[in-house]
Amino acid sequence: MTEQSTATVSGEQPSGVAVRVIACLDVADGRVVKGVNFENLRDAGDPVELAARYGRLGVDEVTFLDVTASTENRATMFDVVNRAAGEIFIPLTVGGGVRTADDVDRLLREGADKASINTAAVVRPEVINEIADRFGSQVLTLSLDARRSEATSSGYEVTVKGGREGTGIDVLDWAREAEERGIGEILLNSIDADGTKSGFDTEMISAVRSAVSVPLIASGGAGEASHFPAAVLAGADAVLAASVFHFGPDDMVQQVKSALAGAGLPVRVPRSSLFSPGQDRS
Repeated sequence: MTEQSTATVSGEQPSGVAVRVIACLDVADGRVVKGVNFENLRDAGDPVELAARYGRLGVDEVTFLDVTASTENRATMFDVVNRAAGEIFIPLTVGGGVRTADDVDRLLREGADKASINTAAVVRPEVINEIADRFGSQVLTLSLDARRSEATSSGYEVTVKGGREGTGIDVLDWAREAEERGIGEILLNSIDADGTKSGFDTEMISAVRSAVSVPLIASGGAGEASHFPAAVLAGADAVLAASVFHFGPDDMVQQVKSALAGAGLPVRVPRSSLFSPGQDRS
């Protein structure tokens, strides 16, 4: 268990709470995988072990993304969630293949703290109301895959199927509707920035921040620790990344939190993180 100190670095984040640093793990057939656009996937380890390691290194939350949800391989993912819930003591969000309130019910029973919904909500927005009415908004995250498009008034379009298919829906309109229907937070994934390692799309973050008041998680484009403060200063309440943690130095979580603190932003400091950079206290 990684205990989080209640002390934070003072800063000017609008919400007045610590910035959450979230690690994302893509899971297929019970294993963490790595690839490009979910193709040519290679095994990268056990999700429970990796999640526990990130917890020790100081991440505030972990997100599992079921990348084989289309094959309905749900039993495997439920087992992963159940095992992870017994090993990690930080919030766990699970996404991929969440289509109904019953799906959320099963995930919560297996130990997830929150469920993330994406395409199913675009196809049938009423499912947001159904889930929020049954379990409360706090359990539901809207995963919003967005890309730049001249076809919408805001200049940003909602996409589905991993960003490969456009919908013609304006990102700001969809964010507002999702908030009205009861979404608890929004995970904003920049399809254009994803994988570029050139930094978060701060213009998009600012635009969505101006449209909604629910917590906003920034995702896509992180390549180094210095990229994270800009996302928060643009309006994000939390920052999520995968590759920069998976393939970066062992102390990358510490580097990210140090960069945030250096920008005057509040962060949670794990009591167990007082060790030399690069040392994993496994």
